[in-house]
Amino acid sequence: MKYDVQLCEVLRRAQTAENTFDYTVLAPKLAEVAQPGQFAHIYVPGKTLRRPISICDIDKKNGTLRFVFQIRGAGTEQLSKFEVGDKMDILAPLGHGFTFDSNAHNLFIGGGIGVPPLFGAARQCGKNATVAVGFRNKDFVILEDDFRAAGCDLRIATDDGSYGHHGLVIDLIQDVHPDKIFACGPKVMLRAVTEFAKAHNIPCEISLEERMACGIGACLGCAVELYDENGEMYMGHVCKDGPVFPAERVVF
Repeated sequence: MKYDVQLCEVLRRAQTAENTFDYTVLAPKLAEVAQPGQFAHIYVPGKTLRRPISICDIDKKNGTLRFVFQIRGAGTEQLSKFEVGDKMDILAPLGHGFTFDSNAHNLFIGGGIGVPPLFGAARQCGKNATVAVGFRNKDFVILEDDFRAAGCDLRIATDDGSYGHHGLVIDLIQDVHPDKIFACGPKVMLRAVTEFAKAHNIPCEISLEERMACGIGACLGCAVELYDENGEMYMGHVCKDGPVFPAERVVF
């Protein structure tokens, strides 16, 4: 795991949906080694623990990282107050990202704030990517223009039917036959995606979001049940072994 701590200037800040913020920071050393699916630990002044934020996109040419996150508590609320020109103290890139072939037909499935971690990989796949994403309602829809600009086949569902398909995101993929599936979102969604992938014999990787403390596998706090190669259960850790895992290894 190759990571570093850098003070990164905020180049862009925008509020893109209800309680959801979009940041781009200048981080050439971190962007050089970052991969889609990894995350960062960002220091919040006055807080003991850093906040784990998934990397939404990576621009290696311009040396930038992009983060899209939702306010979930005091820490992320304070994080959302960073302004353009401020410096973020960022530990990154952390964890293991997605393994994908951008020339293959890839299916990306996301739910809510689990959508941003998928964008970087989907953008690289462009027209080879089918993207199915679900949100609570139209006020929470994010990254729609970004996925479309990348050339992805985008499908949107909302729980209340206020935008796109009225129903579950799994409804949107019944006619899709990809080479590989990637997913991030609520565990009930990930379980359904895993079952879909197994039923259709499609390789699948899922990104888990768990509470983290150290972010580098030292405290062993973000424990998750996994299967080993022999089908035996053991305790793994999201920040050390993930956050991306082969779907068949995760115990739901």
